[in-house]
Amino acid sequence: MEVEIREATAHDLPGILELYAQPDMDNGKVLSIEQAEAIFRRMTSYPNYKVYVAMLEGTIVGTFALAIMDNLAHMGSPSGLIEDVVVKSAYQGKGIGKQMMRYAIDCCRKHGCYKAVLSSNLKREKAHKFYESLGFRIHGYSFLLEL
Repeated sequence: MEVEIREATAHDLPGILELYAQPDMDNGKVLSIEQAEAIFRRMTSYPNYKVYVAMLEGTIVGTFALAIMDNLAHMGSPSGLIEDVVVKSAYQGKGIGKQMMRYAIDCCRKHGCYKAVLSSNLKREKAHKFYESLGFRIHGYSFLLEL
């Protein structure tokens, strides 16, 4: 199942919020469209921080965000941070997530990133197996301080 992956626009926000409302993501709790539009406008002002959508027959079936961050360490090589990865429940297990991650990794390579990273909740064991199948490996610890 081949999907089109493209940069999201404000027009895509209702479909993106629908994905985030899924039980394995934000459990039905999502921003209002007005809140999402304000945040999306701010996000577009950040250099190299984009939200992408995976489209199938005109429908948004997946999304992720990718930030390419400049670094003073690592001889100035940038790093890629992949966030908010989700595929519509009915389309999970059909290769869409794999296509999205390959797209994100290719973007990181094109920008000369020395690494691409993501984090995943400890309880999402199915997601961990998926990321490992793509070549991601557990590296160090991820720390969280809820504010």
